[in-house]
Order: sequence, then structure tokens, then C-alpha cells
Amino acid sequence: MPEAPARNPLDSFLNAVQATIDGPVTWFREKIVEPNRQTYPWYHQKFRRVPSIDQCYTDDAVCIFEANQQFKRDKMVDNEILAILRQRFEDCVLYEQPDHERKCRSLLDTYEKAAENWFIKYGDLGGYANAKTAYMKQKHRMIWERRHGPVGTGMKTVDGEGDVASEH
Repeated sequence: MPEAPARNPLDSFLNAVQATIDGPVTWFREKIVEPNRQTYPWYHQKFRRVPSIDQCYTDDAVCIFEANQQFKRDKMVDNEILAILRQRFEDCVLYEQPDHERKCRSLLDTYEKAAENWFIKYGDLGGYANAKTAYMKQKHRMIWERRHGPVGTGMKTVDGEGDVASEH
């Protein structure tokens, strides 16, 4: 669409300055950048991995924001993987009806392992979880396992003084 003619000399001057500054940039983008760029449909968009929250400085707001966005994308992907596995298991049960316990066992095992891993990473974080809360959950779990053994296996034995017994 052609530009409207300038109404006064100041408008003409500002249009000339804007064309001088914006012209080369626009030409470079339209003639060089866009023809050489690979375009992906929105549903196949590939994001580069960004540093995780433990690699960000405490005052680096941009890094923390990117880590949170990466965390949210990872959670959405894991949610969809879990939903697909659940749907595959349910379809198998409907299709293999009288023998579904035997024939769909491998799908159920895969789904249950994925659900366990999802809960280890995202469970009990709440609706407003971010990368920092997930990282703190992981840290607390590692400390628990160092002190008491793997979660779900019971605690290590305690000697009479209240200290954890060591195998030294």
C-alpha cells in the first residue's frame, strides 16, 4: 500500500529519515534472512534447549525466565506422552477384551513406569510450579535418598543414639 503524501516539511523529513534507517534493514531481512530461514509449522516448532535453573545466576532474570519457559514446555511434553501411553493402554484393553490382562501387560507396565517418573518430577508441585520449585524438590529427594535410601524402601536402621547406622 503506498504511503500517503506528507502534509508538511517536517513530515517529509521524518519519512526520509525513517526510510534511510529502516530501508536497508527491511531489504536485508526480506532478501537475505527470510529466504534462507527454514520454516516449521507451529506444531513442529523446535526450541533450542536453554540453561537449566541450576546454571543461572540468582540475579539473571532472563536466564531464569527462559529456564521456567523450558520447564513448562517439558512438562507439557511429558503430560502428552503420559496421555498417549494411557490412551494406548485403554485402546488395547478395549480391543483385547477377555485376554487384556495378559496381552496389555507390557503397555500397562510402560504407562505405570512413565506415571511414576512423571510424579517423581512434577508431582505435589501444584499448579504454579516453576523450574526452581522442581529443582528444590529434586534436591530434597536426593538428600532424602542419601540419608534414608531410595524412597519407598523404608528408612535405614537407627542405632540407640538416634544416628543413622553406617556400614563402615
